[in-house]
Amino acid sequence: MRCEWANSSEAMQAYHDNEWGKPSRDERYFFEMLTLEGAQAGLSWATIIKRRETYRQAYDNFEIDKVASYDQEKRDSMLQDKGIIRNRLKVDSSISNARVIQEMHQKDEKFSDYIWNFVDNKPIINHYSDMSEMPAQTKLSQQISKDLKKRGFRFVGPTIIYSFLQAVGVINDHIDSCNYK
Repeated sequence: MRCEWANSSEAMQAYHDNEWGKPSRDERYFFEMLTLEGAQAGLSWATIIKRRETYRQAYDNFEIDKVASYDQEKRDSMLQDKGIIRNRLKVDSSISNARVIQEMHQKDEKFSDYIWNFVDNKPIINHYSDMSEMPAQTKLSQQISKDLKKRGFRFVGPTIIYSFLQAVGVINDHIDSCNYK
């Protein structure tokens, strides 16, 4: 038994079973999930999961320093890549976000630590009997979104951030009947 949203494909099942809601502190993974959640805005998660390997190739496996160094030529080539969502605002925001994370690193601050500090380093484990009970955003995601924007992050609205928090395991929203919680 798994959360119903994960049953649409093997890739979705693998993501659900092995990643979603599992606490991580890996900087590269945090950047990957922030980028993918931003790319997903207005689309389905299945659309992004199908393109995940192409995203990893296009974004140099989400190596923060590499992405932060992307120039206009690289941006233009990414906007021609049919394997990713070719939205200039989304591509530009991911590069800009890499630069903000890079600046944090230069100040000896980890992006993952910054996020985990909002929950005192303890994952939030919610209990829902049905996916319909799950919110699209919360006060926490609104607070983090607001703070991220102050730091210069882009494409980090409260709904994107709620999904991001689920992705990196800060929030565990597996429904109670799910065997993968």
